Amino acid sequence: MSLDQKITGFDLWHLALPVVSRRDHGIGPVEGACEIIVLRLTAEDGTQGYGEASPWSVFTGSPEASYAALDRYLRPLVEGARLSERAAIMARAQYAIAHCTEAKAALETALLDLEGKMSGQPIWALLGGKVRDRIPLSCSLANPDFAEDIVLLDRLQADGIGIVKLKAGVRDHAFDMMRLERLRRDFPDISVRVDYNQGLSPDEAEVRVLDVATLTPDFIEQPVRAHHFDIMAQLRHKTDVPLLADESIFGPEDMARATAERICDGVSVKIMKSGGLIRARKIAQMAGTAGLSAYGGDMFESGLAHFAGTHMIAATPEITLGCEFYQARYYLKEDILETPFQIEAGQVVVPDGPGLGNRPDIDKLRKYAIRSTEAP
Repeated sequence: MSLDQKITGFDLWHLALPVVSRRDHGIGPVEGACEIIVLRLTAEDGTQGYGEASPWSVFTGSPEASYAALDRYLRPLVEGARLSERAAIMARAQYAIAHCTEAKAALETALLDLEGKMSGQPIWALLGGKVRDRIPLSCSLANPDFAEDIVLLDRLQADGIGIVKLKAGVRDHAFDMMRLERLRRDFPDISVRVDYNQGLSPDEAEVRVLDVATLTPDFIEQPVRAHHFDIMAQLRHKTDVPLLADESIFGPEDMARATAERICDGVSVKIMKSGGLIRARKIAQMAGTAGLSAYGGDMFESGLAHFAGTHMIAATPEITLGCEFYQARYYLKEDILETPFQIEAGQVVVPDGPGLGNRPDIDKLRKYAIRSTEAP
């Protein structure tokens, strides 16, 4: 199939996907449902490519903004363009609308999915080839009812998952320390990470972070607000536990500043906050060059976005701390893929099929749609 074919179809679905429980994070809770946008591009011969925007209003933006960015501002760049123009399309998208990184991630994913299907190659091959077949999976613990998280932990252990991330900074410090101590006592074989999601104020951050560090988690992530580069640098200097940045680093531009100001020992790499797979890989490469670690983070995603992140990590040797693509299996009541997102023995399996290697179930898109541009 020729990559000179024009893109003739551009369809969107705004979905509300029910979740199994409330989750508390430093910058806000999630309960009831998570909202995503699914994009479908269609080429002249009928081949289709899919992408997902997974926003969070307190972090990257709103689903309404992602939908409008795709429908109003990015659509004109795509319809009638040739698939061979992917790089040019994404270069124009960068400045067609400010921010809206999730929408741009969805667009690039759909373009890569379409290109992969037309060329018969997985997305990881389009990115230069894979360096791994499996990616260790980390699952976050954020239920305000810790007893329910203990039940989840039993399930995770049975499934062979050996990494968890405790979401902290929502309630009092005693609650965080109680949970960490319980994990250390009752689940000694589980590797534990801590993530504050910006939940600490500058005046309390040092005491709490140093206290948590006494329990030697693998790392402590983003204790203070994203703009507090100075406090991040101070905390990094005062603790031997690696300090990771998430909300402080959206794109390569932020990575350059973070490296220069020495605010972290590693970075959470997410295609949703960076604006796509290519920019996400660039962040990881910059981190590696600076001697920093990286792992593959996620937003509140379906398996569709998980697949995009999996291909990106598969082709990025600098991401060595695993991934967090657990939502489809452990948080959504029902995923939207035709076949389940594959996890075996606690690891995400890198797909070998063309494009993403999977696709959404159209009936599920229609079932959970709040609105769409699909013709009746």
